[in-house]
Amino acid sequence: MICRLATQADYQSIRAIYGQYMDTPATFEYTLPPEEEYAARLAAIQRENPCLVSVEQGRITGFCYAHCPWERKAYQWNSELSVYLDRNAVGRGTGTRLYRAILALLRLQNVRVALGCITIPNRASIALHARFGFRQSALFERAGFKNGAWHDVVWLSLDLCTDPGEPGRIVPVHDLDADAVTRILKESTD
Repeated sequence: MICRLATQADYQSIRAIYGQYMDTPATFEYTLPPEEEYAARLAAIQRENPCLVSVEQGRITGFCYAHCPWERKAYQWNSELSVYLDRNAVGRGTGTRLYRAILALLRLQNVRVALGCITIPNRASIALHARFGFRQSALFERAGFKNGAWHDVVWLSLDLCTDPGEPGRIVPVHDLDADAVTRILKESTD
């Protein structure tokens, strides 16, 4: 398996993986967005943030991306993570490799807090976040209605930097040192 930054050529495969979750509460979308809308969404995320794919034998088996979950400028040092795996790639360490890489990239970008927003129950996602030291920050009961039921949502957080001083500016992912990015992506799959 390799882990790399997603390209526009990957968007159709990423959308297909995301589509596998439309019948679950893992996403609160009811229908899969049209190709153009989904591509625009990913392109907007990638202007500043990492979007990674895992590739096995030439096939995309999962993706992970980060984005600031709130609009106000003071929130810019927070990144919410999302990860979706092809159903055939679940349980093989793909999510762990993607998270290892994206968390390292977020540290380089000067992000201070990584967040996970999970519809519960979701043992696999909770376990993935726990593996990296995320802790529960909030629980929203009956936050979303899908598939005929109300679902709770838990927010998990991980401090990426504990320095209480003024944070550095957020570095867009494409402005990071290319050698450092390459090293991080390679190390995430070793």
